[in-house]
Amino acid sequence: MYEGPSPVRNGRRAFLLVSNIRGGETGNIQAFKQTEVSRVCQGRVHATIADRRELAKTALTPGELIDTSIHLDESTEPVTGQDMFALTEICHDGFIELDVRDIARMLQARPGDETESLFACADRIRKRFVGDSVHIRGIIEFSNYCVRNCLYCGLRRDNHKLSRYRMTPDEILTASQNGIQSGYRTIVLQSGEDPYYSAQDIALIVEGIKSFRDVAVTLSIGERARSEYAAMRSAGADRFLLKHETADAKLYQQLHPGASLKTRVECLQNLKSLGFQVGSGFIVGLPGQDISTIAEDIALLKLLDCDMAGIGPFIPHPDTPLASYPAGDVTMTLKALAVARQALPYANFPVTTALSTLRQDGRQLALSCGGNVIMPNITPAKYRALYEIYPDSASLKDPEDGGIREIAGMLKAIGREVSTTKGDTLPKERRSIPTVDSNNHERMR
Repeated sequence: MYEGPSPVRNGRRAFLLVSNIRGGETGNIQAFKQTEVSRVCQGRVHATIADRRELAKTALTPGELIDTSIHLDESTEPVTGQDMFALTEICHDGFIELDVRDIARMLQARPGDETESLFACADRIRKRFVGDSVHIRGIIEFSNYCVRNCLYCGLRRDNHKLSRYRMTPDEILTASQNGIQSGYRTIVLQSGEDPYYSAQDIALIVEGIKSFRDVAVTLSIGERARSEYAAMRSAGADRFLLKHETADAKLYQQLHPGASLKTRVECLQNLKSLGFQVGSGFIVGLPGQDISTIAEDIALLKLLDCDMAGIGPFIPHPDTPLASYPAGDVTMTLKALAVARQALPYANFPVTTALSTLRQDGRQLALSCGGNVIMPNITPAKYRALYEIYPDSASLKDPEDGGIREIAGMLKAIGREVSTTKGDTLPKERRSIPTVDSNNHERMR
């Protein structure tokens, strides 16, 4: 049972990061340019939500924390009446900007027409900005060792009931080759935070995968030094997934003993500056989370300019301190996905396995709310059940090849198709806003 300070509050302060620079107004221009995004520092700039649009007029040190002062009683009114029309306008205009208050209100769309309108809006934006193709990415969970002790995760260091495993480089390469032969254009290598594998070990594995075919390689292996990330990038790794889990710094520290949101974001900044396509994401339904927390999660994804974002529900694991807490709400998870799609129209949003674990039709639901990526499990069968972040994962039912043919059939039935590309996020310089003419045909402006 979780015994830390009670995370439930009537009102609270939460901190977001600003990526903000104006020529000549900061003393750290060169460092900022080298990383391409702002560095995190300890200073705070107090600003209410109403002041956010005024921030461009204020000289801020890159990376300063902004106190957004979100309070449930003043920022999370449900979306109703004219606000529903505003949702529709966002759909037709393409995404412009949403601040944290806008996001919080949209997340409270009421059951029925309001929620359906939110989902339909996200689906239209998905179609207009990234199309109907769904990227299928094979995930290999190659180690369940982890030095971290996160309160919600079955892989946590103190879970001594879990049988641990590490795949050898040859096993990883064989599984990757099998996946490529099955038709995957991206291989995702995921593990607990396991320093047993050095940066050079990972680099050699990446090079081996790249030698099979022109495929993308995504890494999801936790926090490392910038120099280690650089070695992996030099070896050919294309993407890196590192979820921030929660944008509430205090809650992050409670749930991740010995870790900090500041360090997490610094890692994401380092990855971005090294040229990785960067993915992050968060968990819906964590104890201590509320609507404003989820709104801040989405705002942080936007501020970090994430190329990918995984949003899934909390599922309690019986051998963790949070075993007695209820699972996250499926509908709220879908709302978060739908609003995040509007905030990041060009990003790739995976249909998370956790959602499919709670709902058999989770994939189809998420695909209709902004999702455009499916990540089947192609880990060898003898290891698959041991990668137990939460129990009874839907991926345990996947065949050895992840069920890629069955997925193609499901997509065809809902009017979607398997992408034939690696699914890279469109670079900023090539982005333009698609609009719809009077005949409802898409065009670019």
